[in-house]
Amino acid sequence: MEQKISEIIVHMAHSHQQMARVIDADRQVAVRMAQIVHAIPDAEPAFDGTSGILENTGRINKSVISYLNAIADLQEAMAENLGVVMKQLKGHEEE
Repeated sequence: MEQKISEIIVHMAHSHQQMARVIDADRQVAVRMAQIVHAIPDAEPAFDGTSGILENTGRINKSVISYLNAIADLQEAMAENLGVVMKQLKGHEEE
């Protein structure tokens, strides 16, 4: 039984690692976009006026929000999986 629990934990750790890699890729995209925005000159940017600037800013905000949501999803998945493991371990100790 302990071997099965260990295998489940290893599998969950691997899946969490893969989710973390995806989230890290999203983070890198958001960071790069923020760097690009930071590099935009303050005087007279050529983004088709105010509407172009607002559109691009909205895209960046969506990327940042998406990244933060992905982190929240990862934390939630880890908590759920850890809860299952803890229940299994508690049940195993009672036996």
